[in-house]
Amino acid sequence: MDNKVKLGRYRHYKGGEYELIGVARHSETLEDMVVYKALYGRSDLWVRPLKMFVEQIDREDYSGPRFVWMG
Repeated sequence: MDNKVKLGRYRHYKGGEYELIGVARHSETLEDMVVYKALYGRSDLWVRPLKMFVEQIDREDYSGPRFVWMG
């Protein structure tokens, strides 16, 4: 498993804060997935492909990483 991210707190480009819990592997495709928890509301758990978690966003109102590491 190629863990390209640091565990810890991240801010989504839309403002929400999350805790990255770990990197898992999809059982069928073997794709690396990140597991993270919302640090607001019900503290839901989320899963997203690693490549999507670390990608750069280029929108009219924002250009930069989807998630920014906070520590």
